[in-house]
Amino acid sequence: MPTFPFTEADPIQYPGPPPKTSQVVIVGGGIVGVTTALFLAARNISVTLLEKGRVAAEQSSRNWGWIRKQGRDADELPIVIEACRLWRQLADECGEDIGLNQTGVTYLANADKDMAKFEEFMRIATTHGLDTRLLDAHETAKLITGMSRKFAGAMTTPSDMRAEPWLAVPALARLAVRKGAKIVENCAARALDIAAGRIKGVWTEAGYIETSTVLVAGGAWSSLFLARHGVSIPQLSVRVTVAATEPLPEIYAGAAADDHIAFRRRQDGGYTLAAGGSHLLYLGPDAFRRATKYIPALRDNLFGTRYFPFAPSGYPDGWSTPRDWAPDSESPFERMRVLNPAPEPAKLRSIERNFKQLFPQFDKARLKVGWGGMIDAMPDVVPVVDLVRAVGGLFVATGMCGHGFGIGPGMGRVVSDMIQGNDTGHDLSRFRLSRFYDGSPVRLGPAL
Repeated sequence: MPTFPFTEADPIQYPGPPPKTSQVVIVGGGIVGVTTALFLAARNISVTLLEKGRVAAEQSSRNWGWIRKQGRDADELPIVIEACRLWRQLADECGEDIGLNQTGVTYLANADKDMAKFEEFMRIATTHGLDTRLLDAHETAKLITGMSRKFAGAMTTPSDMRAEPWLAVPALARLAVRKGAKIVENCAARALDIAAGRIKGVWTEAGYIETSTVLVAGGAWSSLFLARHGVSIPQLSVRVTVAATEPLPEIYAGAAADDHIAFRRRQDGGYTLAAGGSHLLYLGPDAFRRATKYIPALRDNLFGTRYFPFAPSGYPDGWSTPRDWAPDSESPFERMRVLNPAPEPAKLRSIERNFKQLFPQFDKARLKVGWGGMIDAMPDVVPVVDLVRAVGGLFVATGMCGHGFGIGPGMGRVVSDMIQGNDTGHDLSRFRLSRFYDGSPVRLGPAL
């Protein structure tokens, strides 16, 4: 089975060199960094995006490709609604086929307790005028054809969308460059230059960039980068395994999931598959230091997390990964250009088995590719999007908790206005960094 297509062996599309000065420097070439650069460039602000490996090579291309309002945290939802509008706008501006389709998202209920959770979200959906609705068992079977078992019901949002992440994020990067953004691949940001409590510049492996404003949007690497500067974010990363089938007859044009299997129709006629609600946490120094903050999340989904005693060498929370380095020496980010975890063979077999059990007509179907990804997680399952108060000119947008692809353009627009000092149009207090240190109780986002 071939590996995921994006690796550090892929040709560099944006070779640099980085400029000597830039109004804004963004660390991280995923969906949030790319769209923030796009919106800043559209305002004629000079912005340089630094990517240690390749644009979108990590979780921004490895995700399920869902663009959903359904099941979102109430404070995320207004930004997701905006993101859905922006996805359509940006897809038109790109002039490329990114697989964007409005085909709906559906959650399947195995039992009445699942329907009760769906009813809780329906109150949020009604407040925001969503087209989300609950289905009974008969309506569920009619919506998704050929299922071998009867579900208690479902929740569906027909206006939700899907796209192909490995097409969409690189296309948005090309659009950002056309608008004037500077992207430099294979160029790790090593350290921030901070003087008198303010950003002065960024040291990169290819030289120094003078700037007064930095956004750290480095996904799984954000915490490691910021910790060197005394900025603590209780972020961890979990590994997930995903697969894609060969082309198959259509059973549902959108995306759906229950507790065991998640599936999404692909542009190539196959399905992207994953295990519903299952992930692997590597136990490293940060995992032990931050364990108490994750107790509410662990209690809420006691059996959703599996543990492994150590991460592979070079991973963000690996036992041997350096926590300090000099700006003029090699950093951990250069040592691992692309975080490319292998898919778990046992999990691939489980995914295939669960899909075929639900759809026995696909008994002869084959998985054509499998891949792993590292999702940057937070204790309350919502991101950190904030100005770092201790360092003037430093912003952070990380810990998207597996929601980043769908919400990405909305977050990019919000962060670009935050950087400019404009009204963001949304209440961002839920995403403040200080919530983990000011005595606020952990308020979990919905586990949907």
